Parts: sequence; C-alpha cells; structure tokens
Amino acid sequence: MKKNLTIIGITITIMLASVICFNKVYAANETNTSTQADSTLVELKEKEMSSIEDYEETYGSRSYGLTAYILHKVQVYSIPFCFLGILVGAIYDYVLGIKHLETKEKGLALMVSFITIAVICQILPLVFTIVVKFGRE
Repeated sequence: MKKNLTIIGITITIMLASVICFNKVYAANETNTSTQADSTLVELKEKEMSSIEDYEETYGSRSYGLTAYILHKVQVYSIPFCFLGILVGAIYDYVLGIKHLETKEKGLALMVSFITIAVICQILPLVFTIVVKFGRE
C-alpha cells in the first residue's frame, strides 16, 4: 500500500513538472521580439520594487521591509522544495528501505528534516512580524 502511494506521488510530481516545463517553453516562444521581452522584464521589476516599497511602508524601515520581503519569498518557495524532499525521504523509507534498515533510517531522517525546515520557513515570517510590530513599541 505504501509503495503504491509513493509511486502515485512520484507520477503526479513528474506530471506537474512536465506541465510547468512545457508551459514555460510555450510562453517563451510567444515573445519573439526583444522589445516584448524587455517590457515584460521591466514590468516584473517594477512590480517587485512596488512590493518591496509596500513592505517598507508597512514596517516603517527599509531594512525591516527588505527582510520581510525576503522572508515572504522564502516562505513561498520553501513549499515545493520541502514537498520534494519529503517525497524523496518517503521513497527511501518505504520503497528502498524494505530490505535495508540503514536506508529506511535515512528516509525517516530526511522526512523529519524537511518537515522541520518547512515548519520553520512557514512560521518565521509570522515571528518576525510579531517581534517587529510589538517589540518596537
């Protein structure tokens, strides 16, 4: 049963990754001229700069705003990274660890590590906000 769930998880991950890769190639083929690509990059830069400015206004300082922005990006990008790490740990634990106890322990350690990293990355922006907002008063 655990093998089947792991294999299903791997296939879903591979399908999602292939869809994302093909969409990026399709989007890259649509922007043939360099002016369109330049305007898109300028728009992305302006959007990110306005986002950083919003954080600066919210926190009242450039350094706090930049720190909050970086923590938010870490929070967003840690989700798929940790999901893949947990998936690799599950493969080691449930698929490869059937015959080798050392591999099973390695898989369990990987899963615990990535779950810990995920929890820390998700809670850290909240802790930062609480400390900055209520600690400075």
